[in-house]
Amino acid sequence: MDKLLERYLEEHFYLPPKNPSEEAQRRWRKAVGKIVKNPSRRFRMVPDLDRRSLDKAKVRSIQEKIRVTLYVQQAAFNFIDGLKNKEFHLTEDVIKAGFSISPDELALITSKHDFKALKMHGGVDGISQKIRSTFDRGICASDLDTRQNIYGINRYVEKPSRSFWMFVWDALQDMTLIILMVCALLSVVVGLASEGWPKGMYDGLGIILSIFLVVIVTAVSDYKQSLQFKELDNEKKKIFINVTRDGYRQKISIYDLVVGDIVHLAIGDQVPADGLYIHGYSFLIDESSLSGESDPVYVSQDKPFILAGTKVQDGSAKMIVTAVGMRTEWGRLMSTLSEGGEDETPLQVKLNGVATIIGKIGLLFAVLTFLVLMVRFLIEKGITVGLLKWYSTDALTIVNYFATAVTIIVVAVPEGLPLAVTLSLAFAMKKLMNDKALVRHLSACETMGSAGTICTDKTGTLTTNHMVVDKIWIADVSKSVTSNSILEDLNSVVSSSTLNLLLQGIFENTSAEVVKEKDGKQTVLGTPTERAILEFGLSLEGDHDAEYRTCTKVRVEPFNSVKKKMAVLVTLPSGASRWFCKGASEIILQMCDMVIDGDGNAIPLSEARRKNILDTINSFASDALRTLCLACREVDDMDDNADSPTSGFTLVAIFGIKDPVRPGVRDAVKTCISAGITVRMVTGDNINTAKAIAKECGILTDDDIAIEGPDFRSKSPEEMRDLIPKIKVMARSLPLDKHTLVTNLRGMFHEVVAVTGDGTNDAPALHESDIGLAMGIAGTEVAKESADVIVLDDNFTTIINVARWGRAVYINIQKFVQFQLTVNIVALVINFVSACITGSAPLTAVQLLWVNMIMDTLGALALATEPPNDEMMKRPPVKRGECFITKVSALWNIVAVLFPQTPGIKWSFFGLKACGEAHRKR
Repeated sequence: MDKLLERYLEEHFYLPPKNPSEEAQRRWRKAVGKIVKNPSRRFRMVPDLDRRSLDKAKVRSIQEKIRVTLYVQQAAFNFIDGLKNKEFHLTEDVIKAGFSISPDELALITSKHDFKALKMHGGVDGISQKIRSTFDRGICASDLDTRQNIYGINRYVEKPSRSFWMFVWDALQDMTLIILMVCALLSVVVGLASEGWPKGMYDGLGIILSIFLVVIVTAVSDYKQSLQFKELDNEKKKIFINVTRDGYRQKISIYDLVVGDIVHLAIGDQVPADGLYIHGYSFLIDESSLSGESDPVYVSQDKPFILAGTKVQDGSAKMIVTAVGMRTEWGRLMSTLSEGGEDETPLQVKLNGVATIIGKIGLLFAVLTFLVLMVRFLIEKGITVGLLKWYSTDALTIVNYFATAVTIIVVAVPEGLPLAVTLSLAFAMKKLMNDKALVRHLSACETMGSAGTICTDKTGTLTTNHMVVDKIWIADVSKSVTSNSILEDLNSVVSSSTLNLLLQGIFENTSAEVVKEKDGKQTVLGTPTERAILEFGLSLEGDHDAEYRTCTKVRVEPFNSVKKKMAVLVTLPSGASRWFCKGASEIILQMCDMVIDGDGNAIPLSEARRKNILDTINSFASDALRTLCLACREVDDMDDNADSPTSGFTLVAIFGIKDPVRPGVRDAVKTCISAGITVRMVTGDNINTAKAIAKECGILTDDDIAIEGPDFRSKSPEEMRDLIPKIKVMARSLPLDKHTLVTNLRGMFHEVVAVTGDGTNDAPALHESDIGLAMGIAGTEVAKESADVIVLDDNFTTIINVARWGRAVYINIQKFVQFQLTVNIVALVINFVSACITGSAPLTAVQLLWVNMIMDTLGALALATEPPNDEMMKRPPVKRGECFITKVSALWNIVAVLFPQTPGIKWSFFGLKACGEAHRKR
C-alpha cells in the first residue's frame, strides 16, 4: 500500500525544490481535480500561473520599449515615436527650493539617454549645480524632505495588503460550508414548523454557530500568517547603499535615497536609482533586467547614463542620482507586476496529493454513509407507517442525514495538510529571522532539513572576518607585526626607498579608502582584507615623505575571483608609469622575475631565492595566515586601455593576514557530522592555510583529502566519482570549481547540497545548489539575489540553525500528518460503521465541525510549530526523492484509536491524537 501511494505521489505530485517547470506545476494542480472545498484558500500560497504568464509578457513588452530607447539611434527613435522637443517649465515649488531643473526633465535625460539635453544643461557638472549637490560633499541632510516632496521618494507603488475581512470572505468560499449553511437554514425552517420555538432552532443554530467559529478561526490563522509573510517580505527588500552626504561617507537604506545623492557603486551592487556617472574604474553594467540584452555596457564619462535595476558586473564608480521611484523605468516596471505568489514547495505539493487521495476516500464514505442512512430510514419507515405518509420530522431527519454526510466531507478532505506546511515554514522563517537568517524562498527551510552536504566558504563564515596583518616578509626578512615597534624594526633592515615603494603599493593598489566620520574620526572602508593592509600601511606611514601619495591613477583592475589578483597603473611625479599588482601569493610569485632588496634595488629572482620565498609563504599559511603578495613593474609605453602584464614584475612584499576561527564553529561542525551532514570547505586561499583552518574547525581528518582547484579541474569524471566523497577541503578554487563540485554531488551522488557564497561569481553555484546561502555582510546584491537564504551575520553556526529548523519542519509535519489521518479515518469509520449497524451517525454535523476546527487549530499550532531540539538533529536527513509521508501508517492509527489498550499509546483530547510509540519502536 505504501509503495502504491508513493508511486502515485511521485507520478502526479513530484516537484523539484528549485526552479520547477510550469509543466510540473500545472500537472499537480490538474491531479488535484475538483476535490478542493475552497480553492481560494487552498491555493492562496501557491502562484497564479496565468497571472505570472501575463506578468512575463508585460516585462517583455516593457523591455522591448526600453531596448528601443537605449539601443536605437535617436533619429530613428524620433521618427518611430514622432517625438517633439517637449518644453519643461519650472514650478513655483522648484524655484522656491532653489533647484533649476524640473523633476520630469531630469528623469527623462537619464531614462532616454538624451546626450543633447545633458550637454545643454552643462553636462554632469551642470546637473549637479542645478540640483544643489557637489561631488565631494553630496547633499545636505536637512534638504531631504524638500527633495522628496519635489523629486519624489525612492519607492514604487505597491498593492495594498489584504484586510482581515478579505480572509473572512475567503474562508466563506468553502463549498461544503455553503452547503451546510443551506442545510442549517432548512433545519431551522423545518424544526420550527415541526417542533416550534425554541426547540426547533437547536440543530440548525448549532451548525450555524459551528460554521461561524470555523470561519473566524480560519480567517484569524490566515491573517496572522499573511502578516508574518509581509514582515519577512519587507526584510527581503532591505538593501543598504554607500552614499556621501554632508561630506561624510555613510550607509543608508535605498528607500532613503533622494535626487542629488552621491552613490558609491561596486561589483555586485544593484543600482538603486537612475543617475549619471561621475568617475570610476572599469565600470561595467548588466542591463539585462531592464532591456533583456545580455551584453554588459561600459559606462564612462562619454556614456554616463546609469539606470535603476541594473547590476554592476565589474569595476567601481560614483554616480549622482537624477531620478528615483516611479520616475525610473525600473519603478514603473515593478509597479505593473502583480504578486504572482511564491513557488510552492515539494512538501506542499506532496501533501496536496495526500489530501486529494483522502478527499476522494472521504467523498466515497460520505456518499455511502448517506445512502446507508437513507436506505435504513426508508426501510424502517416502510415497515412502521408506510412510505406514503410523510411528516415534517421526516424532512428534518433527511436534512440532518445530508448535513452529516456533507460534514464528513468537511472533516475528511484535509485542507489543513498543505496549509500546515505553510504555517510551519512561516513559523520557522520568523524564528530564523531572529537567529540572523533571512529566508528568501519558502522551500529553503524545508529543503535544508534534507541537506546532506554543506559546501562552505572559509573567510568570514568559518572565520571572524576581522583581519589584521600579523606578519610581513620584505627584502628576505620576516617580521611579526604584533609589536608596536614594527616601523623601527623595518627601518633597521630596509632602506627608506624600499619602505616608500611598499607604502606606495599599499596606498595606490587598494579598493579600501579612508573616510571621515561625523565625529571627526577616520574610518577605513572596504573588504576585511583590504582594510587590514591599508590599516597596516597607515600604521607604517609615520613621518615618511608623502611622495607616494602624489601618484595619479591611470587604470584600475579590481580584484577578480578568477584571476585572484588586482592591479593599478599609476603615473609617478617624475612622469614614469608603474604597475602595482596584488593577489594570491603563488600567482603573483609566478609573475615575478625580480625581487626588491633591502636597499631598494631590483635583483634577479633565482631559483634558490624563489624556493625560500615559497617556504616563507607555506610557513605563513601553516600558521593559518592568509598570504598575499605585492609586486610592481615599470613600464615605458603607457596604454590606458591595455590589461595589466602577466610577467616581468618585481616582488616587493608578502603579507600574512590573521583571521581567527569563529567561536562555536567547531561545535557546529560536530553537530553537522552527528546529524549526517558532511561539511566541505571551498576557498580561494592557499591550501596550507585552508588545511590549518579546516583541522581547527574539525572538518579535515587524517583520512580526508585536501585538493587544489587546478588539480580538481584536471580530473576525469571517473576519477571525480572516486575522489569527491573524500574531498573535505578545496583550496585555490575558482567559482567554476565550486559549481562543478555542486553539480557532481547532486548528479553523481544524489546529495541534497547547501552552498555558501558572497561574490558575484558565486551566483551560478548558488543557483545550481539545492539551498544557496549568501552572506549578508560580505555578500554582493547579485549573490543575495541568487540565494535562497541570506546569512545576516556570515556565521557558520547560523547555517546549522537553518538545518535544525529544516529538520523540525519535516518532523513536525510528519506528526501533523499522523494526527490528521487519525482524526479523518476515525470519523469516517465510526460514522460509516455506526450507520450500517445502528442506522444513525453518532457524530452529528455540529460535533464533526468542532472536530474539524480543533484539528485545524490545535493540531496545526501544537504540532507544526514545535521548535527544533537535539533529538531532531540526530535523525538522518531525508534523502532526495524519499517521501516520508508514506511512512506514516494510517492503518496503525485506526488500530491505535479503536484499541486504546494497546501498549505505548498515549491519549489526548478525547482520543483523537494517537502517538504510535510502540509502532515506532518495532
